[in-house]
Amino acid sequence: MFDQMKNLMEMKKQADRLKKQLDAIVLDVQEVNGISIQITGSQQFRAIEIAPDLLQADQKERLQRDLLRSVNAAIKKSQASAAQQMASAMPNIPGLKF
Repeated sequence: MFDQMKNLMEMKKQADRLKKQLDAIVLDVQEVNGISIQITGSQQFRAIEIAPDLLQADQKERLQRDLLRSVNAAIKKSQASAAQQMASAMPNIPGLKF
């Protein structure tokens, strides 16, 4: 019983370290010309920059489409980074495969 508690405490420490590592990772994603997104490894958005020429009224639909595409790409890149960090930080957890 004590060994299980000890193992759980160690897993909690590993998870806390991993969260700190993921918070420190900042990914720059430029999936679409004119839109730049910064996202952390823990999937918190830091910045979204939009080029001035995309902010014109006649570009609204294009901007919406491109922004959605960019946000989805940023999330996907962040998830891949998180999975890679988790695999290296916790390689011996049964059933956890990345």
